[in-house]
Amino acid sequence: MAARLRTAARLRTATATAVLGTPGAPGACGPVRPGPGVPDADPPVLGVPVPGASGPDASGPDPSGPGGSGPPVPDGDPPVLLAVAHGSRSAAGVTASHALLRRVRELRPELDVRHCFLDLARPSLPEALDALRGRPAVLVPLLLGGGYHLRVDLPGALAAAGLAHLPLAPALGPHPLLATALADRLADSGRPADAGPVVLAAAGSSDPAANADTARMARLLADRLADGRPVVPAYLSAARPTPQQAVAALHAAGHRRVAVATHLLAPGFFAARAAATPARWTGAPLGTHDAVARLVALRYDQARADRRALAGAH
Repeated sequence: MAARLRTAARLRTATATAVLGTPGAPGACGPVRPGPGVPDADPPVLGVPVPGASGPDASGPDPSGPGGSGPPVPDGDPPVLLAVAHGSRSAAGVTASHALLRRVRELRPELDVRHCFLDLARPSLPEALDALRGRPAVLVPLLLGGGYHLRVDLPGALAAAGLAHLPLAPALGPHPLLATALADRLADSGRPADAGPVVLAAAGSSDPAANADTARMARLLADRLADGRPVVPAYLSAARPTPQQAVAALHAAGHRRVAVATHLLAPGFFAARAAATPARWTGAPLGTHDAVARLVALRYDQARADRRALAGAH
């Protein structure tokens, strides 16, 4: 049993390393700078640069499989990839969520990729679970950090549908692939490499552990930017500082060239709030960036490998 678990762990580690290289270490809340130091957020993108490569869209050879998401676990007909987004009243937000899943299908054409929402849009999660009609599936939350949805809502919906046995992947973040997408969005906004501090604007949560995920993501973004500038985690709801407060504090400290990195997947209410600060540059939501699509597929592969390892251990 222990040998099987070690084999699965090696598979997951090799998959992540092939996609990313070695990720940065976590560190502490507050302004985050590159280097050692951050302990351990929630509502809904093309070319992933490889460190050291050149050109506007240098992705380099990737031995890890289609789309760089890691090798699919072999096994006949693969389970459905059921992506679960937060949902939004914004038509643009829902459209962006669908577009992200189209990109996942392009990267992994062998998969049956389906999509549903926790709230505010359809199909709902119960509808999508019912539509499986007994087919195996892996649920991949399109959430950028942990929190109540991941701990309570998703397991509760699976239990209510009699499908508690289905694998549930972790949140997308924190993860170095998200740092790649955030850095690209900042560059697209016009922020030069020698600019000042960055405010990482996340949704925010009443769950301290979820907000700690945002602090870890700030650490990863600081490592990815590698310019020595602090990255300050900020929250659009439920926690402080807000992006407005964080930008104001940096201005008061003498930093005039402040940027906001929008740590959201899609346009909508929170994205509009993130864009309303007096920062000089604001990155767009992550949308359909290839790094995010690759991360969705990676989470699917990891959750599937974990479940196979668990089944083999019994």
